[in-house]
Amino acid sequence: LYDLESGQSRPLVLDEAEIGTAAWVQALLTHAWSPDGNTIYYCRSKDGITHLWRVDVASGETEQITALEAYTHVAQVQVSTAGRVALSASSSTLPGRVLVWDPADDSVRVVARSSTEIVPSEQLARPERVSWDTSNHDRAHGLLYLPVAGRFESVGRPPLIVHVHGGPTGQATAKYMPNVQFFTTRGYAVLDLNYRGSCGFGRAFRNKLRGKWGLYDADDAVNGARHLAEQGLVDPDRMVIMGGSAGGYTVLQTLIRYPGAFKAGLCLYGVTNLFTLASDTHKFEQHYLDSMIGPLPEASALYSERSPIFSADEIRDRIAIFQGEEDRVVPVAQAESIVRALQKSGVAHEYHLYPGEGHGWRRSETIETFYSTVERFLRDYVLFS
Repeated sequence: LYDLESGQSRPLVLDEAEIGTAAWVQALLTHAWSPDGNTIYYCRSKDGITHLWRVDVASGETEQITALEAYTHVAQVQVSTAGRVALSASSSTLPGRVLVWDPADDSVRVVARSSTEIVPSEQLARPERVSWDTSNHDRAHGLLYLPVAGRFESVGRPPLIVHVHGGPTGQATAKYMPNVQFFTTRGYAVLDLNYRGSCGFGRAFRNKLRGKWGLYDADDAVNGARHLAEQGLVDPDRMVIMGGSAGGYTVLQTLIRYPGAFKAGLCLYGVTNLFTLASDTHKFEQHYLDSMIGPLPEASALYSERSPIFSADEIRDRIAIFQGEEDRVVPVAQAESIVRALQKSGVAHEYHLYPGEGHGWRRSETIETFYSTVERFLRDYVLFS
C-alpha cells in the first residue's frame, strides 16, 4: 500500500502463497477494492488451489471468504458500488460459474452456469495434492486425479496419464478440467504436473527452469510417474505422457531422455526445433528462450542439444502427433519435421493435422475427433498391447 499523502509504503499481505498471477493475457483481475476503501479482496493460490481472501487495509488482518471455500479456483474478482463481489469460480467437479457474494449477509448467488454443468459430481474426480523428491534435493508437485466413475471396473491399478501444462512456466490448478475428467471418467488416473519452473509456487520455484527447460520438466514428469507407481497407485506398465505446446516439447524431451519410462506419448502442437521457435514465434514470446535456454548465438550448442528434432532417433516409444494447420505460435513445420524424423527411424507413430485450427482446438468437430482418436490410440497401444 502506498500512501499518496505521506509517501509511505508498506506491504499489506505477507504470505507463503501466490496472490498475483502470470500475465500471459490481458485483463486478469486478481484483486479489487471495497467501495469504502477499507478492504481489498484478492485471489490467494496455494499448491494449485485458489480461494478468495480479504485484507483489512488499516490492520493488515487477512481472512478467507469461507462462503466460497467449496470453489477451488476463483478469478476475475470485481466489486460493485454497493459492495457486492462478483467473480468467476469453479472446482474439479463444478464447471465455471459467475457468482455474486454479498458481504452484508454472506449470501452467494449463482448468476450464470456453464452449459457443461450436466455430469453428476459423484462421477467426477477430485484432485489430491502430491509432491515428490527431484534432483538437487528439490521437490516437484502435482494434482493427482484417481478415477471414480462407477461404470468401470478393473482388477488392477489404473493406467496413468501424466499431463504437462504449457507455458512453459504455466501452472496446473484445481479448476474444472474437462480434459482431465474425460480420462478419469474412462478409468485413467491423471497426474496434472507442476514441475520445477511452474508458476504459482513462488518466484524462486518458477525461476528454477531458467536455463533448465527440457531437463527439469522431463525429469519431474518421469519421477512423478515413478513415485505414484511406487506408492501402488497406478500401473507402472501403462503410463502415458501428454502435453501441448511447451508441454508437447516436454513430451518429446522425456521420450528422448527416458526411453521406456512411458509406454506412449501424446504430443499436441509441440516445440521440436528451438532455433526456429526463437525466430518464427509470435512477438509476445519472441525472446522467451533467452531465459529458458540462453541467448543466441552464444547458447547455440544448448539449442542443438535441447531441440528434439536433433535427437529424434533416440525416441523408441509409440507417439501420436497432433497439429493445427494454421498455428502461428508453433508453426506446422515444427510438427512435420519430427514426423519425418520418426518415419526415418521407423518408430511407430501417428500424425494428425487439423485444417483451420491454430494453437489449440476451437471447432467442436475437431475436439470430438481429437478425443475419439486419443481414446482409440490409448486402447490399441496402451491398454491392450
